Amino acid sequence: MTLSSRRVVTRFAPSPTGFLHIGGARTALFNWLFARHHAGTALLRIEDTDQKRSTPEAVDAIINGLAWLGLDHDGPVVFQSTRSERHREVALKLLEHGHAYRCYATPEELAEMREQQRAARQPIRYDGRWRDADSAHVAPDTPFTVRIRMPRSGCTTIADAVQGEVTVANSELDDFVLLRADGTATYMLAVVVDDHDMGVTHVIRGDDHLNNAFRQLPLFRAMDAVEGGWPDPVFAHIPLIHGSDGAKLSKRHGALSVEAYRDEFGILPEALFNYLLRLGWGHGDTEEISREDAIRLFDLSGVGRSPSRFDLRKLEHLNGHYLREADDARLAALVAERLELPVARDLLVQAMPFIKVRARNLNELAEGARFLAAGEPRDLTDKAEALLSGDGRRHLGIAAEALASTHWDGASLEAALVAAAAGAGLKLGQLAQPLRAALTGTTSSPGIFDVLVLLGREESMRRIRAHLAPGAPQNHLATDGGDARV
Repeated sequence: MTLSSRRVVTRFAPSPTGFLHIGGARTALFNWLFARHHAGTALLRIEDTDQKRSTPEAVDAIINGLAWLGLDHDGPVVFQSTRSERHREVALKLLEHGHAYRCYATPEELAEMREQQRAARQPIRYDGRWRDADSAHVAPDTPFTVRIRMPRSGCTTIADAVQGEVTVANSELDDFVLLRADGTATYMLAVVVDDHDMGVTHVIRGDDHLNNAFRQLPLFRAMDAVEGGWPDPVFAHIPLIHGSDGAKLSKRHGALSVEAYRDEFGILPEALFNYLLRLGWGHGDTEEISREDAIRLFDLSGVGRSPSRFDLRKLEHLNGHYLREADDARLAALVAERLELPVARDLLVQAMPFIKVRARNLNELAEGARFLAAGEPRDLTDKAEALLSGDGRRHLGIAAEALASTHWDGASLEAALVAAAAGAGLKLGQLAQPLRAALTGTTSSPGIFDVLVLLGREESMRRIRAHLAPGAPQNHLATDGGDARV
């Protein structure tokens, strides 16, 4: 069966030595989208052969991060460490058919070889000393590695689906190790065997693996010569992500785990999904692309060849768009987790349309909702305190008197405050700003009439009373009637 006639199968194959970072998440996204676009299969393989560095916590973080982004996988997770016997089987088959050979070079000999190459300013690569050597005189129990017999002449060309045709002279590639002296497979062998056995048709990964493709392709071809049915996969090497300054992406640029963007930065999964999609892939000038449209539109032809630049400000701007589009009950639940303050859930839901207008992330959304908590605001910010200095508290008293007997809805409250300001020869802001400080403890909040309605008559008047100057008349602050929140 030719590759073109097979159903598309992609795989995301992270090493669980750390958490799912931004670059890995984008690779997973592109694999997932390509498979879904072609009605194919998206697989997940955990490359955990480095048992010393692989941790269960990292495995869980990878799987949970993918699930949060909505990148489901087909079939069970494949753990590479469980397939060691299969890797060894393929290496021995290559050895049996002459596509690989035993290398008895000791670590000391190889170190000396590399030192001589450095001294002569030659490329550091295995010199093939055991490629055609007679091993008849070697003692049976002598340790050895198994090396592939790479082609020595000509060139290898890869028609990469992103990079285009890339050619490397075979003389630049050495006979690399397939099996170590302890019988365990190297990364190069394990990846090829697993990709074949999992039926992977398209290897989509970062372009830091492009050099590996020139070593892995001869393995596919050697096994195809041995037993058939090992077609070349389609390689697609995606440019890496750089920081906003063009330098290699680091923690200072935002090279953090997906969990960090969720928990610390308050980013919604649909926003990160959309941002990663547009990080290196384009479709016209469209910025906001739904999951359904992404599946419909995505193809490797839209992936650029130049590194993309990660910009946290752009991510937060996009996140603000998705916050405004999000269901209010869902946002209220997410904000409640961050607030750690007593706020009724129904009140949070009611407040979301007013609070989410300017928020860029869940942290800002939670901060904007703090004034709703019972007993808040506990403290005034310096700017809020300044609004209540001088004539601020006198103006607050004027506002309080105007509001006390007003019907508690937005239009009535606004009319009462406008009339009170005009009667006192003041601008509306001279009453509204001290009022905002008293009600929220800050100088930034939803519209003041929205704040009043959300807090209700009783809570609003309690907060106003708490911030009036000591000794101010209190009789006009009586809260006749119940909470008239609408």
